[in-house]
Amino acid sequence: METIELKKLGGAVIYGVMAIFIIVIVASLIFSVTLRFTSLQESSIALLVSIISFISLFIGGFMSGGKGKQKGWMLGGTTGVVYTLIIFLFQYLGHDSLFSMQQVVYHICYTLTAMMGGILGVNLSGGKKEA
Repeated sequence: METIELKKLGGAVIYGVMAIFIIVIVASLIFSVTLRFTSLQESSIALLVSIISFISLFIGGFMSGGKGKQKGWMLGGTTGVVYTLIIFLFQYLGHDSLFSMQQVVYHICYTLTAMMGGILGVNLSGGKKEA
């Protein structure tokens, strides 16, 4: 691969990861305010948190695929892996704990979801159809 193409693909992945974190931060703020000022419990919104997580990974993959315009499965997958790596490092370095088996399964599913988003992003952006 050429250096210019690698920069384009890397930029697309960073764009997707930033989109994921923006969505997650906004959702976290909304959930924390809701939990603080209502009688809702954290367990009552657990499913909604999971759904928002999957949607944010799909959108991040979609945006990276759309920006890269080729190899959507790779861009989306890389976006999901970078997100997982950042979360893992935060958890390991900040809280001194590894992923549980449940978290590993979630993050594999997150990466697959981001891959699907990347494929769709390439195909809807008018990029190469080999996604």
